[in-house]
Amino acid sequence: MSNSGFDRHITIFSPEGRLYQVEYAFKAINSSNLTSLAVTGKDSAVIISQKKIPDKLLDESTVSYIFKITPTIGMVANGSIADARSQALRARSEAAEFRYKYGYEMPVESLSKRMANLAQLYTQRAYMRPLGVALTFVQIDEEKGPQIFKCDPAGYYFNGKAVATGPKQQEAITHLEKKFKKISHVNGDWKDTVEFAINSLSSILGTEFRKNDIEIGIATEKSFKVLTVDEIDERLVAIAEQD
Repeated sequence: MSNSGFDRHITIFSPEGRLYQVEYAFKAINSSNLTSLAVTGKDSAVIISQKKIPDKLLDESTVSYIFKITPTIGMVANGSIADARSQALRARSEAAEFRYKYGYEMPVESLSKRMANLAQLYTQRAYMRPLGVALTFVQIDEEKGPQIFKCDPAGYYFNGKAVATGPKQQEAITHLEKKFKKISHVNGDWKDTVEFAINSLSSILGTEFRKNDIEIGIATEKSFKVLTVDEIDERLVAIAEQD
């Protein structure tokens, strides 16, 4: 059966039951060629992503795929940076509206479900293309503890203990499945979780990081913050001393 023509419309299934435009959106996730991880610890959730500055003339502080959505929710995006910033703005808007309407901060599960529902809607309407970006949210839930939720362009979302996204996703998942249960950070603080995340990403990519090669966000009980370059350097030094 010929596939000709079925990739020209978002809303038309091919004879094999595939939506090619949605599949192309998944391929766009790898367009930035950056791999990210999210891992949970005893009392924290950490997101880490590669950081590449495409032009030496750019201000490094303006190039980031990690976003603070609310005081306690952080997000890392993979894919088109334009779509990522648009989704970050929409997520902040949804969280602010929830806070105004109900009087308390939006839980990460509710935000993930809302963003996934919006993404799924884009696969039904011919006037808007699917967004070529995968979103990973982290927060410390008062009842459930550290939470990680991932949303994809098709509108699917799920909760996980550790999540990987990007070109090296499969290698990262294999690595995390082997190492996550054995790590000691479950009894340690956020610094141990950060160091585990750095070591994992370094092992997956087969490279040693400098302080400007990665960006890290941490969700703790009361807040979400993005580590400064100096704070990342401290963790890299700590890892080097362990070796």
